[in-house]
Amino acid sequence: MNREIFVYQCDGVTLEYSVIGNGMPILLFHGGHSNCHEEFGYMPLLTSGYSLITPSRAGYSQTSIIADIRKACWIYKSLLDHLAIENVHVISVSAGGPTGIVFCSMFPERVASFTLQCAVTKPWLTKEDKEYRMGSRIFKPGAEKRTWRLLATMSNLFPKLTCRLMAPSFSKLPFSQIKEQMNGHFIEEFRRMNNRQRSYSGFMIDLEQTQQDYSEELAAIQAPTLIMHSKNDKLVSISHPENAKAKVPQSEAVILDSWGHLIWLGKHAAEYNNALISFLSRLRN
Repeated sequence: MNREIFVYQCDGVTLEYSVIGNGMPILLFHGGHSNCHEEFGYMPLLTSGYSLITPSRAGYSQTSIIADIRKACWIYKSLLDHLAIENVHVISVSAGGPTGIVFCSMFPERVASFTLQCAVTKPWLTKEDKEYRMGSRIFKPGAEKRTWRLLATMSNLFPKLTCRLMAPSFSKLPFSQIKEQMNGHFIEEFRRMNNRQRSYSGFMIDLEQTQQDYSEELAAIQAPTLIMHSKNDKLVSISHPENAKAKVPQSEAVILDSWGHLIWLGKHAAEYNNALISFLSRLRN
């Protein structure tokens, strides 16, 4: 992918972002531990004639720490003004769900459509959850770089073993059933993921923002909305797409029996890609 990386300065805030492709723009809010170098799900959109604008969300990579989600969304809107882009399709992934929800509720005139992919849509991990406690220790600033260096090293030296150890954290299925849904690219894509991910200060911001109730913002979304999820997702439960479907006025859901949270990997990935492209294509007519 021919990815260009830029840095935008606005009101004392630094925003890093990437641009790929030349078609109808998609503004993509990546998930946790990611940044503007994200790759999951990009190629089918590029080959279908879309371009992808991916900001490194607040606190990730070179982007400034912005605790206020509404302020961050104003900066993302300012980026569209800077790029002279009037309307975008918006995609929000996983812990990027709240950012997309708030953005679409704040700027409905700029949003052609909204897609939630395995996304958080309501209060997520509580401070009593072991996942919260573990994540806040190993992915906090000062520790996260070592954590990801270790995971990258393990993935490069022992890709199959690392995948075997990590995949169950994304899925409610036993590994024997996860393995049945793997295709030839699964382990390599998993390895690449572990080599590009970092948490910086962004994941700690995510942990705080995903404590909030976004019911009012969901109800205020005016754009046609596609909700994509796996019923076997262990990281973000099926209650999140159900919550969005119940609250967003113009919404439809695609819930598949795929292996888990990373819906772009495995034998069901083509079904998700086709559903998304079909949804976006309908809005072109």
